[in-house]
Amino acid sequence: MPGPPLSPMLATAGPLPVGPEWSYEFKWDGVRVLALFGGGPPDLFARSGAVVTAAYPEIADLHLPEGTLLDGEMVVFDAAGRPSFTALAERMHVRDKARAARLAVSLPVTYMIFDLLFLDGMDHTGLPYLARRERLEELGLAGPRWMVPPSFGDGAATADAARENHLEGVMAKRSDSVYLPGHRSPDWVKVKFDRTGDYVIGGWRPGARKLGGLLIGVPTADGLAFRGRVGGGIGAVAEKELLARLEPLASGESPFAPGAVPREDSRGAHWVRPELVAEIRYGNQTPDRRLRFPRFLRLRDDKTAAECADDEDA
Repeated sequence: MPGPPLSPMLATAGPLPVGPEWSYEFKWDGVRVLALFGGGPPDLFARSGAVVTAAYPEIADLHLPEGTLLDGEMVVFDAAGRPSFTALAERMHVRDKARAARLAVSLPVTYMIFDLLFLDGMDHTGLPYLARRERLEELGLAGPRWMVPPSFGDGAATADAARENHLEGVMAKRSDSVYLPGHRSPDWVKVKFDRTGDYVIGGWRPGARKLGGLLIGVPTADGLAFRGRVGGGIGAVAEKELLARLEPLASGESPFAPGAVPREDSRGAHWVRPELVAEIRYGNQTPDRRLRFPRFLRLRDDKTAAECADDEDA
């Protein structure tokens, strides 16, 4: 067993591969963690190699033979049972043991274990994925704050189930693939489900270019509810079109509800009358409905601002 843990194997992004040579797992909106066992509670390591043991005291009661190395993700589930990266963000950088212990009660993590790299000092990285999964499942790792999530053989059904449960996406893995530490391999494919929505442009901010980001929202009785700042997807052609349409709408007042736009987003903003609608692609929403990973797609001249509303399933 090596002294330091291995660097985790990484996936490539792409469309869902299909066929009998593939296996499928749900993609969790968490953070990658390796667990190394040395005869007591595990030492936990982030993808970067940083020691993160203090951040997750809930995992201290997980015991396995010395020389065992697991791969998985730390996840925080919200009240609806959905992974919440926003909640997890409060946990992942904590190094103070007292604070971590308090957060373990109010925002507990679950270690979603999906791979077995070493067991009792024996290297399993050269075994096929299905063989590693079988040996992992034989360990019976079902505890209060850890589990082995299922693996499936039907990609389309797995994707449908992931969407139905509002999960981030699907991981497809070749059933005969070996574990390649530190490599981004086409044998693992991550399929992320992006959403699209229509949002009212209430302003814009300069950046490296004249138009650095759009300030978007949805109408309410008090003004626009802020849904985030969108900088992605605005190339030179889109920037020229947007400025040509936005500058004539310039306004001396913010169209957003009072206090809706955080100071760091409103600094240097150019406000506009809330008339233009933009289609935005995004990953999901935070609990306060800010869009995560938003990208501008196009202007929606076929839709009025009054028609924009939040996704009820967000």
